[in-house]
Amino acid sequence: MLKLKYLFNNGDLAEIILGNWEFDRESMDMFKYYRISSNAIYPFQLKGNTQLLRFAPKSEKYKDNIVAELEFITYLRDKNYGVLESVISKNGDELVEAKTPWGEYYASVFKRVSGVQINQTDFSDDIIFSHGKALGKLHQLSKEYTPNTAKRWSYSDVLDWIEDQLMDFPEETGVRIETRLLRDYFSSHPITQDNFGLIHYDFEYDNVFYDRETKSCNVIDFDDAMYHWYAMDIEQALDSLQDYIPTEFYSHKKQCFLDGYITECSLSDNFSAILPACRRFADLYGYVRILRSSAEKWDNEPEWLIDLRGRLEANLEGKRSSFGLEMPNHK
Repeated sequence: MLKLKYLFNNGDLAEIILGNWEFDRESMDMFKYYRISSNAIYPFQLKGNTQLLRFAPKSEKYKDNIVAELEFITYLRDKNYGVLESVISKNGDELVEAKTPWGEYYASVFKRVSGVQINQTDFSDDIIFSHGKALGKLHQLSKEYTPNTAKRWSYSDVLDWIEDQLMDFPEETGVRIETRLLRDYFSSHPITQDNFGLIHYDFEYDNVFYDRETKSCNVIDFDDAMYHWYAMDIEQALDSLQDYIPTEFYSHKKQCFLDGYITECSLSDNFSAILPACRRFADLYGYVRILRSSAEKWDNEPEWLIDLRGRLEANLEGKRSSFGLEMPNHK
């Protein structure tokens, strides 16, 4: 999540950055459908086809991570995996470093994928099966992948980043304890080619589109990809599933997902043992990202920002309750 000061709509900034690509000028009224979270996303069209401009301040991103993300996406497309496609700028670049009156930004453009977001579907067994199948295929391809240039960061780098951010929050002792507990736990967990690799990290239902014609999925938003145990992706996906499925149907839908997964990729023998630690990792990482994003405050904040702060604080409260507890199955 970007710092809150970057969440304000800025169409002029988006227009300046978009000038690095070809676009239909009359389509700029689509900017009103923007969204900003970990990046700013502004839709537009080129020759009537919808594309998406994505940008973020340089201070909020690591260039090597973005370069590695784009390389992995290209690899997946070359393997006929259903994934978004980047668009080359006027100067022939996938990643543009744009200087603007508001500072320097990293920017890319992507074509819109086909299908509908799964969170807009009826969550039929076939769709859940396809979602699991898509994740299994992603992990199988990841096992065969070797980066050519930059390499995405790992869970360990994320824990380093967390400890660095916590220097600005000396009162967050519970978060420091949780970080050490997770570092110790993961350092004792075996890493093999079958259980560890480059994961999506955010394989949830707003980032996966179901194409009814092909009965397959197309995946977007690899911005949070990292090297981690594949179980991390499974845990995130299943956690997201609980948000949409009534409790009495969850076990059945979970099995549909796992059945789809194993058609493409085997599950490691002890994958379920690490799931609780993966959930705590996600809670910790999300907590510190929110903490960092919302630290700065201003006088006379608009109502939407006040409301957002309230929701973010409730999110923090929900996550911190488990920090510092004994890790399950630690040894």
